[in-house]
Amino acid sequence: TQPIYPPIARAAHQQGQVVLHALISKTGSIEDLKVVSGPAMLQGAALDAVRTWRYQPYVLNGAPTEVDTTIVVNFSLNGG
Repeated sequence: TQPIYPPIARAAHQQGQVVLHALISKTGSIEDLKVVSGPAMLQGAALDAVRTWRYQPYVLNGAPTEVDTTIVVNFSLNGG
């Protein structure tokens, strides 16, 4: 799921990176998602999109394990 650019942020020409911290569960779902930094107008859209993401579970010594990770969501008015 791609983040939806908030219309108010687009109108204000707000762009940039939203940095998130997440815990990926043993099943690959996102848990404990928090904003680390980024423009306030874009944080909600980044959180909403990343909450829907699913990852391949990380396997350590043959068993799925939880993983801490940093996720960067880029917002650009030029679409890039």
